[in-house]
Amino acid sequence: QVEVEESGGGLVRPGDSLRVSCTASARTLVTAGGGWFRQVPGKEREFVAAVTWSYGYPSYADFVKDRFIISRDKAKNTLTLQMNNLGLEDTATYYCAFALVANSGDHPNEYNYWGQGIQVTVSS
Repeated sequence: QVEVEESGGGLVRPGDSLRVSCTASARTLVTAGGGWFRQVPGKEREFVAAVTWSYGYPSYADFVKDRFIISRDKAKNTLTLQMNNLGLEDTATYYCAFALVANSGDHPNEYNYWGQGIQVTVSS
């Protein structure tokens, strides 16, 4: 059983930066990669960013536009999303997930372990 715990969300102003992280609690984490998704009420969960676990290759949704950076710490089983220049449209619940099998990384169905979600609110 792998539990995923997220941290770091909160309320920020437009243009601010925020870092969200998650840690998978497993003695030995077997994963092909991690990803961040976000969701707002009434909409489907959407891909934000993903990273391969072995080599750390990142991928991003187009709307990230070089504002976000995803990284992983294999030793700590931690996935981090650094979000810069946040806009009102970035307000959402952010979810961290880990996949057992390597794939495109941009679809929720590819992921096996999920965090409970953490709120990020951007408001002036």
